[in-house]
Amino acid sequence: MNSFIDPSIEHRNRFEDVFIAEEDLDHRVWINCEFVRCNFRGSDLSGNNFIECTFTDCDFSETRITDAGFRDAVFSNCKMNDVDFSVCNTFIFSFSFNECVLDHANFFNGNLTKTTFKNCSLLHTNFEEADLSEAIFDHCDLDGARFVDSILEKTDFRTAHNFNIDPTLNRLKRSKFSGTNLTGLLRRYKLDIESN
Repeated sequence: MNSFIDPSIEHRNRFEDVFIAEEDLDHRVWINCEFVRCNFRGSDLSGNNFIECTFTDCDFSETRITDAGFRDAVFSNCKMNDVDFSVCNTFIFSFSFNECVLDHANFFNGNLTKTTFKNCSLLHTNFEEADLSEAIFDHCDLDGARFVDSILEKTDFRTAHNFNIDPTLNRLKRSKFSGTNLTGLLRRYKLDIESN
């Protein structure tokens, strides 16, 4: 039997090269687990709780995570296209993302305070009404990402690029930007800005 499909409710293991695409793994608890090159594409992880787990080179594209909990989850070099984080368990909800593809992901109304996104692709990702206070977008591509009624206080955008943030629609107190990416705050005004 594949140890990943073991019917026990709690797992504390390392999993490598496991193909779980389109499987249904409801209501399990994963504690300090390490997932390497695992394929969750299109699977249903609803109701699962991942506590202090790490995911490296995994594919979560189109994975369903309704009521799933993630506490101190670390994702590195993972594909997470079209994942709807807005339906996660809001009481167990903390992540960091390094070199991940999160295109078309949905973080609507999520509490992402102090979340780090490093070298991530966040094309057309939804951050509407999300609390991103003190979050860090380190060398991230935010082309088409949506920020409306978002809390961006003390959020670090200094090395982010391709963002379009309307200061009249978001809370930006003490947000951090560099002189080279300020045009992302001014696009609504359709100005011609030249960089020297």
